[in-house]
Amino acid sequence: MVDPNQHDRFILRQQFRMVVNQYEFSLPAPDDQPGQVFCFVRQKMFKFKEDVRFFTDESQTTELMRIKARQRFDPTATYDVTEPDGTKIGGFQKVFGKSLFRSSYRLFDAAGEEVATATELKLWVALFRRLVGFLPNLGNFANWLPIPYHFVFQRGEQVLGHHKRQLWKFRDTYTLDLTPDSGHSLDRRLILAMAVAMDAFQAR
Repeated sequence: MVDPNQHDRFILRQQFRMVVNQYEFSLPAPDDQPGQVFCFVRQKMFKFKEDVRFFTDESQTTELMRIKARQRFDPTATYDVTEPDGTKIGGFQKVFGKSLFRSSYRLFDAAGEEVATATELKLWVALFRRLVGFLPNLGNFANWLPIPYHFVFQRGEQVLGHHKRQLWKFRDTYTLDLTPDSGHSLDRRLILAMAVAMDAFQAR
């Protein structure tokens, strides 16, 4: 069983399913390709309230954590990340105003204190993604285009990590690199939850 808090780099890949969003996390192999898979993620679709479960095994018998929304149909909803017994790990909230131009999130620890932000790195890329999504002949295919999808985790001016889409992949694949957070001030489980939310809740 892999403890995410003992590692700094992860790879997230989306799995193809018809009625649910599913993902898997792995530790990078020496060639930076997906290596040992240690976490399987399942989000039920068509739910009024987001409910995402993380499991340590593909049979989904051992739960690692979960994401739950506090409100329904709220663009500024706060999401709690908890252990299976309800013990709080932390949470996150989309910053609605800023996200109109460049997606931004606030991350909180178990006590509700803000510990970091996650923001798209380049404004022009964020605007281009939005423009492509509105084009009538490209909207449904925008996610297949090799458009960079790069978030940076920060505390003030201090960079704590990066979340990058791997281009030219048939399925959504992301690299999470928290090496700059050498003191492990961020709970890696919160970052894994945030990475899934960035893809699943934005319908990528």
